[in-house]
Amino acid sequence: MPLARSLSVTSLSGLEEWDEEFDLEDAVLFEIAWEVANKVGGIYTVIQTKARLTAEEWGENYFLVGPYVESNVRTQVELIEPTNPTLRRTIDKMNASGWLHFQGRWVYFGRWLIEGSPYVVLIDVAFTAWSLDRWKAELWDLCDIGVPWFDREANDAVLFGFLTAWLLGEEPPHIVAHFHEWLAGLGLVLCRHRQLPIATIFTTHATLLGRYLCAGNVDFYNNLAEFNVDKEAGDRQIYHRYCLERAAAHCAHVFTTVSQITAIEAEHLLKRKPDIVTPNGLNVKKFQAVHEFQNLHAQSKNRIQEFVRGHFYGNLDFNLDKCLFLFIAGRYEFSNKGADIFLEALARLNYLLRVNHSDVTVIAFFIMPARTNNFNVETLKGQAVRKQLWDTAQTVKERFGKKLYESLLVGQLPDVSKILDKEDFTIMKRAIFATQRQCQPPICTHNMLEDSSDPILNCVRRIGLFNSSADRVKIIFHPEFLSSTSPLLPMDYEEFVRGCHLGVFPSYYEPWGYTPAECTVMGIPSVSTNLSGFGCFMEEHIADPSAYGIYILDRRYRGVDESCNQLTSFLFQFCKQSRRQRIIQRNRTERLSDLLDWRYLGRYYIAARHMALAKAFPETYLYEPHDPTSTTGFRYPRPASVPPSPALSRHSSPHHSEAEDNEEDERYDEDLEAEKDRVNIRQPHTLGFKNKAPAAPAASGTSNGAAATEKN
Repeated sequence: MPLARSLSVTSLSGLEEWDEEFDLEDAVLFEIAWEVANKVGGIYTVIQTKARLTAEEWGENYFLVGPYVESNVRTQVELIEPTNPTLRRTIDKMNASGWLHFQGRWVYFGRWLIEGSPYVVLIDVAFTAWSLDRWKAELWDLCDIGVPWFDREANDAVLFGFLTAWLLGEEPPHIVAHFHEWLAGLGLVLCRHRQLPIATIFTTHATLLGRYLCAGNVDFYNNLAEFNVDKEAGDRQIYHRYCLERAAAHCAHVFTTVSQITAIEAEHLLKRKPDIVTPNGLNVKKFQAVHEFQNLHAQSKNRIQEFVRGHFYGNLDFNLDKCLFLFIAGRYEFSNKGADIFLEALARLNYLLRVNHSDVTVIAFFIMPARTNNFNVETLKGQAVRKQLWDTAQTVKERFGKKLYESLLVGQLPDVSKILDKEDFTIMKRAIFATQRQCQPPICTHNMLEDSSDPILNCVRRIGLFNSSADRVKIIFHPEFLSSTSPLLPMDYEEFVRGCHLGVFPSYYEPWGYTPAECTVMGIPSVSTNLSGFGCFMEEHIADPSAYGIYILDRRYRGVDESCNQLTSFLFQFCKQSRRQRIIQRNRTERLSDLLDWRYLGRYYIAARHMALAKAFPETYLYEPHDPTSTTGFRYPRPASVPPSPALSRHSSPHHSEAEDNEEDERYDEDLEAEKDRVNIRQPHTLGFKNKAPAAPAASGTSNGAAATEKN
């Protein structure tokens, strides 16, 4: 099925300037999601990173609405009194009504302690659980949607939806309410049914049914038009959830998704074509000097190398300077996230490296949280042995240094054979003997609760990659989120990503894909697919993605075995790159971060809000869509200097002659390439929104936000 564009709003190419004035002084924006100050998945990252830009645009008229989770509030939210008089009255009224049943406060107001410090309204749904049966009955009478008693998530969605509609129903007109995902969608349905004066937006970041179908190993994308969606949802016992999601999509003034691939999915599964695609962005922090992020890569890589020294003690028969670190991270969805195809490709890569007598060693990290009961004893022992060896080396060094110092003081050159005495050699020999081990380095860093049925471990057993000395590919499975306080690998996720050489995300189902986007912003090349929103977005905007360190794997039009061969080829070519080629590629990858900055991609959320206002309040706001603008001339061209791929380069070894390096220096000019790439960034497309009424002076928060966006 061709990837037809639903609306030409994901191209940043040659687009007109945003010169219209859109009066938001009397409008209020509520953004409602279950992941406001409550990290569950990727939506938390979307809202958290976008908050600063939205707060700049809307100022004091921007409020986030989410669930009250006490453990999160203690560390993330500063509770204060509402600043908006109308909102204060509403919250006081809602809290007062609770006294009929329980004493206490259940609607809270505060500032979320993130960039932008947005206001948040947090609702304790458990406090109103006594109303659940009554509201379920009302939902059945209004929408014919029945929610079973055993589905706790759906019960929370019902409570959250009715309470959100109650909150919004007390507010003045010209409200924009943006609902994220099905858990918040019922509030939108109730607002429309009660005919509240609210402009509504619904964003699906991934369809419920799509995620369930892909997890069931069906040929999803080639059969999108054939699915009996009601039957499929019923078979998976999610029909009530599916109905809530579909109702929200159809009731919204504006329906959006995060990528073109998800737009196609939503059109077939939710039976509504999205009005606009709103790609996800990040807050990009640029460095003053290009070499700064390269230095951060080197520092983080050294920390990973220290862990590897301990993990492979006794079997450290490979050169760490010629060792490449690959990783995959995310929810533990073995097939959806592409861990299956990654493991198979690693087995084939191991064969290619061995038959070609490569001196490169690949260590692949799997960072996917799973059920464990503790750290693996052998893994902890490895780090203890490494530390002991370091302490021994420091002791011998101090003794050596003292003797050397005393010899130089009397004006004599030291006799090296006498500086190290028998005691020193004894200490060193004992340290060497302590590094001997009788088993292979462990695959998993933790004790798994379900070792025999774990998909990754079973696949490792099948392909036979057990970290033996003969293997050029090693595997480390870390079934826990990374933390700087871990006794095993004390690094947070950002540090770890910076220290790796390549992120591999061959997902089959990935509506957007924050993991490869985060790699790009940090200047780390990555593998994505043409079934992920990120991969499609990059494929559309870059003429030769692989030249910029974005490898797009074809999982849509190729079979599993062909895709696996393609991934193996990507990895093998990457292993053949010289150190210089990897540095050049990282420079190019980091320059793409402008494409993923909210300063650019946030414009599509602005467009969605303007479109919703124009549809909900046509007497005040006007929407005039433009014809799609041609994308000719935007796409990042292929760099004309040193190719990053050894397939097109004469050199694949890190050791070149001085004359060869000088020749490459002449061919590659970092500043010139960077300047050419900056020229290709265009301001996003104006979608033709105007005020019918005479334009009043824009609110300070709005004008500041617009100015900030134009500058960047």
